[in-house]
Amino acid sequence: MTVRTQIRDYIAAQPERKRADLQALHDIILGLMPRGRLWFLDGNDERGRTVTNPNIGYGLQTMTYADGRTREFYQIGLSANTTGISVYIMGLEDKKYLAKTYGGELGKASVTGYCIKFSTLRNIDVDTLKAAIRDGIEQTKR
Repeated sequence: MTVRTQIRDYIAAQPERKRADLQALHDIILGLMPRGRLWFLDGNDERGRTVTNPNIGYGLQTMTYADGRTREFYQIGLSANTTGISVYIMGLEDKKYLAKTYGGELGKASVTGYCIKFSTLRNIDVDTLKAAIRDGIEQTKR
C-alpha cells in the first residue's frame, strides 16, 4: 500500500466533521509543501504495539539526538486524537517559541513545545496556523 493510499484511508476512516477538518488541513499543508515528502506512521512500534495515534507527516529534516545519533523525520505532522486534531511542528529549537509567537492568536487551541491541538478548525484562526506551519518549515529546512 502506498503512503498516499494509507493517508487517504486514514482520513476516510475518521468521523465526518474530523474527516473534513483533516482533509482541509492535509490540502493546506500540501499547498505549503507541494514537493515535500509524505509519511504515514500507523502508531505501532516494531512489535506491533500501539504507542501513539497514527499520523501523517510532511517534509523531511534530519533530527540529531543528544547522543549524536541522527534520524530522518518529517517537519510537520497531522493527527486525529480523541478530542480533535493535533498539528506537530517538529524540530524547533526553542520549546516555548510556538506558544510565545502564535499561542495568543490561534484561538481555542492548546500549544506546547511542538504541538498545536484543537477540537475543530472553526475554533482556530487558520491563517495563524498556516503562519506557524510556514515558520516551522523554514526553521527546519535542510
